[in-house]
Amino acid sequence: MSDDEARRVFDVVDAFDPDAFVRLFAEDGTLRFGNADPNTGREAIAAGLRGFFSTIGGLRHRIVRAWTAGADTVAETEVTYTRLDDSEVSVVAVSIWTRGDDGLITDYRIFVDLAPLYSAQGSVVTTI
Repeated sequence: MSDDEARRVFDVVDAFDPDAFVRLFAEDGTLRFGNADPNTGREAIAAGLRGFFSTIGGLRHRIVRAWTAGADTVAETEVTYTRLDDSEVSVVAVSIWTRGDDGLITDYRIFVDLAPLYSAQGSVVTTI
């Protein structure tokens, strides 16, 4: 299956613009990042993203594989984060989202370990 759906979403994320990203969401949509409490509603999602984006210099997603079935999309990615000191670190992540009948995202979940991003040395993803 084509990864066009995932590419459209990640292009907006990688633009580093929380206001553009939340326009993909229903007014009462939710975003949950890892084990954090979900942010509900566009304002809360944008505020959470602004907070996170203030700790990094940028990001870009490479789609490893993506599946869309009906309203649900699952995407495995390698995310390269640019730190505030311009160094980069890559980690694996999985994002899952659901769209409502109007095409807007109603629920978005991100599963990622950001420890390498914030560690003093950083590291690149390795495989076992």
